[in-house]
Amino acid sequence: MAYEQKNFEHLLGLPGFSDTLLKNHFALYSGYVKNFNALVEIIKKMGADKYGTPEFAEVNRRLGWEFNGVRMHELYFENLTKSYKPPEQSSRIYRKISEVWGSFESWEKEFRALGAMRGIGWVVLYHDKATGQLFNVWINEHDVGHFAGCTPLLVMDVFEHAYLSDYGLKRADYINAFMNVVDWVRVEQRL
Repeated sequence: MAYEQKNFEHLLGLPGFSDTLLKNHFALYSGYVKNFNALVEIIKKMGADKYGTPEFAEVNRRLGWEFNGVRMHELYFENLTKSYKPPEQSSRIYRKISEVWGSFESWEKEFRALGAMRGIGWVVLYHDKATGQLFNVWINEHDVGHFAGCTPLLVMDVFEHAYLSDYGLKRADYINAFMNVVDWVRVEQRL
């Protein structure tokens, strides 16, 4: 069964993000869905006689890149909202972040600093259910650097396609815009 692409057009008109930027970003996401589905079909058709071949190996290596490209973009788009409200200080997510970092402001400073680092990738606030710990994590590529078994609570895309057409090289301005559209209710639901 093919992976079903989600529709995020309800985000058009998102403050701080042009519709052109969003439509381009949705198209990139669509490409990940298409490529993932194509790879699944290729693997199905390969058959056991291809096991151990370079073709089999390369198609399977690429599968994780495409799947995580799909999933990371879904998590990113799903944690954005046009009706931003800062997290309530009494909320579970606010209290948990404050407990781990000493204050919500300290967490946000670190999260923003990760996003501002040179390079392309993702910044993810992870929750480790096994220990209850939270981590801010830099992910270079979709398929490398994830914290195994941890749940992504908040995902920020810092590949150039997420901001360049609206903000040029002013990544800090994009990060400000992103932080002003975080859906804290969704983030807390993921906790």
